[in-house]
Amino acid sequence: MNQELTYWVALAHTPKIWISKKNEMIVFAFKQGKTIIDLFESDNFLNFDLTQEEILLLNQTKSELINYSFMVEDLLNQGYNIIPVTSEDYSPILKANLKYNTPLILYTKGNKMILKEKSIAIVGSRNANESSLLFTDNVAKKASSEYKVVVSGFAKGVDKQALDSALKYQGQSIIVLPQGISTFNSGMKKYYKQIIDGDVLVLSTFFPKSPWSVELAMARNSIIYGLASEIYVAQSDEKGGTWSGVCDGLKKKREIFVRQPAEKEKCANLLLIDKGAKLVDIKGDVVKVPITNSKSISEIKEEIILLLKQGGSYKMRDIKEKLQLNIPEKELKKILSESSSFLKTKKGSTTLYSIFNPSMLLF
Repeated sequence: MNQELTYWVALAHTPKIWISKKNEMIVFAFKQGKTIIDLFESDNFLNFDLTQEEILLLNQTKSELINYSFMVEDLLNQGYNIIPVTSEDYSPILKANLKYNTPLILYTKGNKMILKEKSIAIVGSRNANESSLLFTDNVAKKASSEYKVVVSGFAKGVDKQALDSALKYQGQSIIVLPQGISTFNSGMKKYYKQIIDGDVLVLSTFFPKSPWSVELAMARNSIIYGLASEIYVAQSDEKGGTWSGVCDGLKKKREIFVRQPAEKEKCANLLLIDKGAKLVDIKGDVVKVPITNSKSISEIKEEIILLLKQGGSYKMRDIKEKLQLNIPEKELKKILSESSSFLKTKKGSTTLYSIFNPSMLLF
């Protein structure tokens, strides 16, 4: 088994080859009844479609197998688990969510059976306000009472609150590291009892000796979202890891719940609602949002025209804010796209709207 794990670890950390391509290689080999060892030890990687550069990289990896073998043995001796994507112990939720972008290897410490349980992620700002932390505590309490695992990124703010609350309410949690698992010594000591008791699973997908970095912290976010069936957002800015992670999740039709902010609270939570997330209250319960506006569609069109006649081009969000329209962005987008009165132009990745021909507007 250790020999096979060596090949898994070697392939996982072969640089400059996309994870999706590596997963395709594995599927290709297994469909032929071959193992990962057969893939590496064949004359030309089972004739899988590879570029010359990729073949050179994989051959370089083969020459370093002895080093990977020592690393695998050392990790296993220290009580870490090395879980390949084909293992029965691998998280089915992660595979379902990430598909061909699923990491080839999970490095874990603790109760790996947690990976099979129902789970939620609570995400948000490092500089979370009191309402966000209370929301996080409430959602973690509810999840724990329903025997759902709370997935945490172990950053300060919402992440740390999610972990601490889950444990406070006798729940279970997965700590997803932004670093290699063997560099988490202080955390292992702090949560030693919870790890031994089976309430905490420490998990990393990165090279075991990798130190913390901003790049790994950003890459870690997709694993947090991937390990959860439901995602709760305590607080998001209009940029950063939470924002990009939620936007990506919404594109993939993930179920995402966002805390309803106070009236003058500065955050981007309502913008995420506009993009399709579900609004929830401070306890995490869904809030029914009216999707209709007191104004008719024709009235909204007239107001937009009057605004655009003043000159210039506007982003959809600017139109909504200036006219104080109480409708989701997708409804406003439909109005703008279905009328020939409005001209849509692109400036980089931004869509701008202006009057198509003000002198010939007809209704």
